[in-house]
Amino acid sequence: MDLQSILFTFFGGLGIFLFGIKFMGDGLQKVAGDRLRDILDKFTSNPIMGVMAGIIVTVLIQTSSGTTVLTVGLVNAGFMTLHQAIGVIMGANIGTTVTAFIIGIDIEEYSLPILFIGTFLIFFFKNKKVHNIGQVFFGFGALFFGLSLMGDGVSPLRELESFRSLTVSMGNNPILGVLIGMIFTVTVQSSSASIGLLQELYTQGTMMLDAVLPVLFGDNIGTTITAVLASIGASVGAKRAALTHVIFNLIGTTVILIFLVPYTNLIEHLEGLLNLNKPMTVAFSHGIFNFANTLVQLPFIGFLALIVTKLIPGSDTEIEVKAKHLDPSFIRRSPSIALGQAKSETLRMAEFAEKGLVEAKNYLKTNQKRHSELTVQYEEAINNLDRKITDYLILISERSLSDENSRMHSVLMDTVRDIERVGDHMENVVELVDYQLTNKVALSADAYADLEDMFSLTVQTLQKAISALDNDNLEEAREVVEQEEEIDKMERKLRKKHILRLNEGKCSGSAGIVFVDIVSNLERIGDHSVNIAFAVLDEYI
Repeated sequence: MDLQSILFTFFGGLGIFLFGIKFMGDGLQKVAGDRLRDILDKFTSNPIMGVMAGIIVTVLIQTSSGTTVLTVGLVNAGFMTLHQAIGVIMGANIGTTVTAFIIGIDIEEYSLPILFIGTFLIFFFKNKKVHNIGQVFFGFGALFFGLSLMGDGVSPLRELESFRSLTVSMGNNPILGVLIGMIFTVTVQSSSASIGLLQELYTQGTMMLDAVLPVLFGDNIGTTITAVLASIGASVGAKRAALTHVIFNLIGTTVILIFLVPYTNLIEHLEGLLNLNKPMTVAFSHGIFNFANTLVQLPFIGFLALIVTKLIPGSDTEIEVKAKHLDPSFIRRSPSIALGQAKSETLRMAEFAEKGLVEAKNYLKTNQKRHSELTVQYEEAINNLDRKITDYLILISERSLSDENSRMHSVLMDTVRDIERVGDHMENVVELVDYQLTNKVALSADAYADLEDMFSLTVQTLQKAISALDNDNLEEAREVVEQEEEIDKMERKLRKKHILRLNEGKCSGSAGIVFVDIVSNLERIGDHSVNIAFAVLDEYI
């Protein structure tokens, strides 16, 4: 093969392999149902459960980087603590070895028929579940077909004296192998691709096991870069989770390099004892290393957390989104106390809505991305509490309630729904500002001033509605009703002013759409605020 054919075959195979991994992972995720966040959120109560959750999610999406990025996102949003995240990251390292074992099953010659089965299921069936299964088959076939092409692309390397010298150097100098593995994985952003290539090179006899293993360990370090990139600009907790991934793999690689000779002997012994093929030998090398690394470091999760806390000081999360007051035991003992707990949690939820609306206002004013990110985090927190509080209230409704408690139960159910809608509208405002910035839509100074006035009145109205709910204050509830009428009048007034600016050529059509939609969302927030006030007033009728 000439150089062009080698490069085209290798990079084409790499592209198909990466696509296959991604496509198969997406299909598995759809087949399993889009509940990966719930798995990570619910089943990480202790480190061992966290490890199991990390394994399961990584097997489902076929990428440890994806699991780690998802974990970093959950820590950033406040859904997961650092200790929980460390367990998940350890589990992800074990879960990613499944891909190497899949590759170790020597079925490359069946890759094209598998691709056809996947295509057939996707194109000749209308059922969505069948499509998802077809996607898994297609990705599975593409993985092996891409791997076969990569193998064809690198096979001429056996004849190159310079490459043979390099592999000898990697055997004699394991740190060189680690660096090569790390650089390649960082470049292609997939440890699975790096390990798949190693399996091909070892199968062809191009590399010996003593050269393969250091590169394999370097792949493990290289895969951490994705989480590091995902943590840039994120919360302190997210940065700590990403750094933990790096430290965890660095410690594991350092320790195994010290015992590299006996580890190589162990793998060679297993290869002969179990009669493993070459790809499966690499898979076992990868699996044993990651399992042992997790087993050794699992008892030291607290120490790892302490290290990264010292290296990155600050508060773990800016938003504590997990429910604080919803103790199920109160439902059995005293439904009235449980209702009080639900009210306290509803007020926390309302506080998130108020803060999120202020951040949306700041985003419009400053265009700083941090404000939009905080708004989205507050909205996610609101959605989480919406589910938790609603489920809690449903359990309370199954108990015998007095008339007074029944009224309070109804008020809370309605209020939670209204606060959730406020969260949706404040996120809509952020999306409108995103549209404005992306499309370079310029708002006039008058338009900004009008929006500032309406934002201020809307925030005040929401704050007063929350205060009325908190203190059962009828006077504040009545003031909310009056202020909501002012918001309605202001909306009509601003729409007319906007039409005048359009007629005078002071405002473009695109700017007008952004302006009117923001005003409309603020008016609806006013409606939901007055709904909360009405709930307070109705409670005392």
